[in-house]
Amino acid sequence: MRMPAPAKTPRPIVSPAAPARGAPARAAQVRTVPASASSASTAAGAPRKQEPAKPRRLTAAGVFAVLTIVALYVGWRLPTERYITPERGAGYALGIIGGSMMLLLFLYSARKRFRWLGFLGAVAGWFRFHMVLGILGPLCILYHSNFSLGAANSNVALFSMLTVAGSGLVGRYIYSRIHLGLYGRKTSLGELRDGAEGLRVHTGAVSFLPELVARLERAEQRLLATGPHLPLLGFLKPLFLASNAMLARWRLRAYVRSTLRAAARTSPAIAQHRRRLRKLAGAYIDQRLTATRRVAEFQAYERLFSLWHALHLPLIFMLIVAAVVHIVAVHVY
Repeated sequence: MRMPAPAKTPRPIVSPAAPARGAPARAAQVRTVPASASSASTAAGAPRKQEPAKPRRLTAAGVFAVLTIVALYVGWRLPTERYITPERGAGYALGIIGGSMMLLLFLYSARKRFRWLGFLGAVAGWFRFHMVLGILGPLCILYHSNFSLGAANSNVALFSMLTVAGSGLVGRYIYSRIHLGLYGRKTSLGELRDGAEGLRVHTGAVSFLPELVARLERAEQRLLATGPHLPLLGFLKPLFLASNAMLARWRLRAYVRSTLRAAARTSPAIAQHRRRLRKLAGAYIDQRLTATRRVAEFQAYERLFSLWHALHLPLIFMLIVAAVVHIVAVHVY
């Protein structure tokens, strides 16, 4: 005779929110966080995944700039005339090397203008070569002259060379404002505007400061209307934009600090993440103001680059004439 199966004892249904038997009552308590504080803490944690990779601090261009500054300082401070004489030996050789480097600067212009010179290499590579020679050549000439003045013809050649070198540094800065990177292609006003509009769409990163977006838009409108309205004074627009952007950045950051300080008194979550929220809002402010400033100053830098190009070439020819006169005067008289 088969015995009936024992009835299964039903298991008690335990709610996930109910505490286990014997556990202290405080384990079942849930700390409620206001919605604003919760969204703020979420916004504070989100950007960590989207942080861009930090750029390298030590680059080849940086090392070259540091070595150049050191060489200039050493030549200026040390009595080089004890070891280097312009008329003979190492000093004479430095003069020839520096002058040859200044002549080789024209290879970049030739490579850029004549397509049949394509076998010499890419234009970007010659541009790097052009800038390196534009620094090393004057450096050799300065050591050749012992960082001091001489006869009238040598002084004219020296100041012409320093003017061309300074003009090249100014042109390098203007070039970087209208090109994508140091050796990149020329950007356009439409691309800059698209980038600025893209930043305006992504406002979720600063959702914990809803009034910040409106303040940013007003600051951007003021930046776009900044600058002299006379065409002849258009080259001064970057100066006005730089000062106004700095002032707008300071005001917006002050607003962020005061708002977060006030919110931290009532919200523990904001008080805990206040530093990270301030950095997040500051980065967003910098990105938007920088993008708007580039849009506003693009046309001004285009005019400046055209003006610089028109002045740089005559300066180079003046340098060549002064250098030839100096060489003839040294070897004939």
